Amino acid sequence: MSSLAFWPIMGLLVIGLLVTVASFSVRIVKEYERGINFRFGHIRTPLEPGFHLLIPGVDRMDKVDLRVVTLTIPPQEIITKDNVSARVNAVVMFEVVDPLKAVLEVENYAVATSQIAQTTLRSLLGREDLDNLLAHRESLNDELQELIDKHTSRWGVRVRVVEIKDVEIPEIMQRAMAREAEAERERRAKIISAKGELQAAEELKEASDILSQSPASLQLRYLQTLLELGADQSSTVVFPLPVDAIGPLMKGASTLFNDADRSDRSATNGN
Repeated sequence: MSSLAFWPIMGLLVIGLLVTVASFSVRIVKEYERGINFRFGHIRTPLEPGFHLLIPGVDRMDKVDLRVVTLTIPPQEIITKDNVSARVNAVVMFEVVDPLKAVLEVENYAVATSQIAQTTLRSLLGREDLDNLLAHRESLNDELQELIDKHTSRWGVRVRVVEIKDVEIPEIMQRAMAREAEAERERRAKIISAKGELQAAEELKEASDILSQSPASLQLRYLQTLLELGADQSSTVVFPLPVDAIGPLMKGASTLFNDADRSDRSATNGN
């Protein structure tokens, strides 16, 4: 009875040992991953997606994710070129293109990329003034992407996108910028109004030149103005007369007045 009980127990132990060894030996690499296998500390060929067997205690495998990783850069305190303090945060999207370099060249490529992104963000934006930071984000994003990718490329990491998300400035600067924008709008409105007055004056001058060449046209224009004003019965019309039209009458009246004055003086002297 003891021998009959011993072999089943040994069989169970062997099966359990095999299951344990298999659990440490079997590795599955997903489609979006690559396996970096070390045997006795030496690198081997990266493992492709699928089922792989490793020797426990001899082999060690690190998995590297090849998908695009979204990294949020926390708000960074910067001082712009024109001495304005601001808080800027951004987002970085990167991916691993060389799994071997990502494991061998840097301890933690995600943390290293985050630190490089933060320092590059502070360094680049600190050389720009506030107006350029607010108005030319696209060019700054492209420059940030190139600078960060230049550092991470030797780690097998490619930076695809860098986007500045938000720029926070002090409230006093926001009020100053609002006043500046309002003053700029008023300046543009005055310039547009002045240009309109100039164009209207030029048109009026041209019209007056045309009317001055034909006195009859000027008289017709007066009559048309009277017709338009007469449409309203309650209106009082003050009809202007040109000086050149009443000039001869005033000259004749002045001559008659002078003649009468001389006649009165002659009669007075005769008496």
